[in-house]
Amino acid sequence: MREQPEQQAPPVQRLRIRYAKRGRLRFTSHRDFSRAFERAIFRARVPMAYSSGFNPHPRISYANAAPTGSASEAEYLEIALAQEVDAAALHGVLDEALPDGLDVVEVVESPGGSLADLLQASRWRIGTQVPLDEAREAVGAFLATPSVLVERMTKKGVREFDCRAAVVHLAVVGAEDSPGDDSGGAAGDAAPAGGAELDLLLRHGVPSVRPDDVLTGLRRVASVETGDAPRLTRLAQGPFDEETATIGDPLATTRA
Repeated sequence: MREQPEQQAPPVQRLRIRYAKRGRLRFTSHRDFSRAFERAIFRARVPMAYSSGFNPHPRISYANAAPTGSASEAEYLEIALAQEVDAAALHGVLDEALPDGLDVVEVVESPGGSLADLLQASRWRIGTQVPLDEAREAVGAFLATPSVLVERMTKKGVREFDCRAAVVHLAVVGAEDSPGDDSGGAAGDAAPAGGAELDLLLRHGVPSVRPDDVLTGLRRVASVETGDAPRLTRLAQGPFDEETATIGDPLATTRA
């Protein structure tokens, strides 16, 4: 009879972490980031809690990671620890252990409950090569269309879905009068010179609608060419207020 695995002690502390993907590190896949993060917690000697079973692994819960190729100022995860640590101290050692471009923004105590349930919407900035007037016409046509069907390849094959229903807000910001990237990201994340930037607010749901799906919808509705490599940057994600159509801070209730 096979020997049963040792049961791990329950975690004594849970911390929620906000991190950013900037510059060239926007091309880091979720799998690449998870490997880099596990190496970082090992180098930083973080007292992680581990799962039980024959193959124990550190208790890390990732929530709604941005697509590969997207920069982001608002990625979130939660870790479980076997010993209590100071959140501010952990922030420093983790940020130092991660490569430049994968940056820890904030570490707070977890109040319990589901972190993923708090991530109800995202705000994106999309840099395109579309001239301003053409972009404004395309956005107007998209918003005036009740349903915009697009296709995406999934693990179960090609799936068709409505990308318009998830769009709460979509507007054009000219490259010359853009407020700029106040997130501390690399200059390489800015919009292409001469093109329009799009300000997009997406409600999360099933199926999940991504910024590139909205660009596909714009091309379908208005026949615009958004460019081969539009720059996608997630500026925020969190709880969504239906009345004000704004995104809240998912760490607000845990911040001292």
